[in-house]
Amino acid sequence: QVQLVESGGGFVQPGGSLRLSCAASGGTFSSYAMGWFRQAPGKEREFVATISWSYSTNYADAVKGRFTISRDNAKNTVNLQMNSLKPEDTAVYYCAARMSRFARTSWSEYDYWGQGTQVTVSS
Repeated sequence: QVQLVESGGGFVQPGGSLRLSCAASGGTFSSYAMGWFRQAPGKEREFVATISWSYSTNYADAVKGRFTISRDNAKNTVNLQMNSLKPEDTAVYYCAARMSRFARTSWSEYDYWGQGTQVTVSS
């Protein structure tokens, strides 16, 4: 069983930055693919960024160049650095773990989820 706990969400003005963190416990973190997904009110959960066991990354077009996903296997954490935030980035952000070395962009491919952290971008 894998437990995931997100932190770092909050309120920020357009153009600002936030750093989300996800702490994992249970299992062998270094062998999992990890992902960040988000869900805005009235919308479906969507892919934001993923990172494989080999540190290969993938980003949604909407966040490419602004967000950076990283992982620290020594600390069992995965982070999402979000810069140049826009109001359309407002959503609940979820950390997810996939019991595979290889990442996927579909949320249904992930096995464990955190509780989510709210990110609000507004002036």
